[in-house]
Amino acid sequence: MGEWLVEQGIGEQRALLMNGDTVLAAKMRWPGDLPVGAHIPGKLLSKPAGRSRGLARLENGTEVLLDRIPPSATEGSALLLVITRTAIAERGRFKRAQARVIGGEIEHGLVQEKTMLVGDVVRRFPAGAWEDVWDAASSGEIAFAGGTLLFSVTPAMTVIDIDGSLPPRELALAAVPPLARALRLFDLGGSIAIDFPTLPAKADRKVVDAALEDALRDWPHERTAMNGFGLVQIVARLEGPSLLHRFAASRIGMAARMALRRAEMVDGPGVTLLTVHPALKAKLEPEWLGELERRTGRPVRVETDPGLAIEAGQAQIVPHE
Repeated sequence: MGEWLVEQGIGEQRALLMNGDTVLAAKMRWPGDLPVGAHIPGKLLSKPAGRSRGLARLENGTEVLLDRIPPSATEGSALLLVITRTAIAERGRFKRAQARVIGGEIEHGLVQEKTMLVGDVVRRFPAGAWEDVWDAASSGEIAFAGGTLLFSVTPAMTVIDIDGSLPPRELALAAVPPLARALRLFDLGGSIAIDFPTLPAKADRKVVDAALEDALRDWPHERTAMNGFGLVQIVARLEGPSLLHRFAASRIGMAARMALRRAEMVDGPGVTLLTVHPALKAKLEPEWLGELERRTGRPVRVETDPGLAIEAGQAQIVPHE
């Protein structure tokens, strides 16, 4: 079953489901995220006459698409909402969160993320655990014996391509365990297309379908059988942006938060010197740097190096000048 561990990071919350030293799943949330199932108050912003759909504004100014609006509700009405689809940032566009109206008293501060609430809050994850997940999501690749899983985020779905040197049937079966793990590691949901090697024999396709059925038994989803071209489609609940979506839409933001994490983990007296690519410096918000100083008890100095990769922010302790 494993145990959820939570890091309260600067600019984000991180969670890992650990079974001993093995990471089973990962989640990440940023301030302002609206995970599916969150209850939150809002005000009706607009509703076309005769329709039950419209637009609502939350207390923080975020606008959400709204369904099941009571006929009696007028613009400006206070409503209790439940989030039914998370907001997703994609290349070139932003898809608002969707919500529906539910009954009950209006309260404040109802946005909750169950995993972040029930997990055991720790100062640091086991060494390398978060880094391994982060690096895999950053590259969009997971290697396994005989092959590689390649992940691509598109506006319509997440596409997973299976490539390798094994014979097609062996490659498809070898890909199933790392594929099942990757879905949980990257917190994937929504529509997912998996491009397996083409298996002309129906019997071989059934063997792979059975292996997928077993590997994903405890992961809620719907799935098609493999077609003659090796394609399998999965639809799963989308609770929030996956790690892959974060990198696709906010790579600099992901790298900035990781640089802060590295700086927070450096121990010793002196000054924290954070060296980042120039594009990251603008993303390091003053309140984040202030929180870093508060947590470490050290002043922070930020320098830039255009020779560094976006993802390769570095932190070290240097003497006071």
